[in-house]
Amino acid sequence: MRKLIILRGNSGSGKTTVAKELQNKFGRNTMLISQDVIRRDMLKVKDGENTEAIALLKELLIYGNIHSNVVILEGIMYADWYKPLFELAVELYDTKIYAYYFDLPFEETLSRHQTKPNCHEFGEEAMRRWWREKDFSDVLSEISITSEKDVESIVLNIYDTVLNS
Repeated sequence: MRKLIILRGNSGSGKTTVAKELQNKFGRNTMLISQDVIRRDMLKVKDGENTEAIALLKELLIYGNIHSNVVILEGIMYADWYKPLFELAVELYDTKIYAYYFDLPFEETLSRHQTKPNCHEFGEEAMRRWWREKDFSDVLSEISITSEKDVESIVLNIYDTVLNS
């Protein structure tokens, strides 16, 4: 059965790092769908309610459900704006969704952002504008990831959970 891992949270929380590590750990036939890659790099569209990126993200979820053993969907993906995407995910994957929300303090996300290669592209002001406190989805049953956990333990925990279910 196909499995979907969803990693959401504020900018700089570690979603992309964890997603890439998980893709490497699961190996072949693991599809990584990054909201930023789709929205900013492929489509060059703004984020927001009814963003054009949602249509392509939906198509990629469908493709992944048909062709990949594990799909990893990661991004900020505000709960209200991306609700239609999450509803489709539930239709496609039913109980095989492993959803995680990176619930970190703003200061921690800012500190992490400053270690990224693209840290010069935007700074604290933009991150504060984008910030949403505890933006949990009412569609997904998300597990909270806090700043006490390091990348390695997060990856191992998610990997073991998905592999053994």
